[in-house]
Amino acid sequence: MATATFLNEGIAVDYTASSAVTAGDVVVQEALVGIAKRDIAAGAKDALAIRGAFRITKEAELAIAAGEVVYWDASGKCVTKTSEGNTLMGKAIAAAADSDATVDIILNQ
Repeated sequence: MATATFLNEGIAVDYTASSAVTAGDVVVQEALVGIAKRDIAAGAKDALAIRGAFRITKEAELAIAAGEVVYWDASGKCVTKTSEGNTLMGKAIAAAADSDATVDIILNQ
């Protein structure tokens, strides 16, 4: 007999901020990538989106094709195609030219 209890639709998770977080900030917890939906004060609890489509800053001079797997570079605070040392974020849902500052992605959890 199953003992699972439904929690929610799985599009957001609760997060208690150790330091202030600004709406739109990417928060990485081990391999879980979330994006703050609102500002979160240090010590406060709110939700991080773990599913959805977002337009986000990408690595400079990097072309990304639609459908390519992308990663979060925490030190550079941008999306990259480099997996080593970075956290899986999702896939590009539209192409971004090397001259573009952002890329549209869908979170992949």
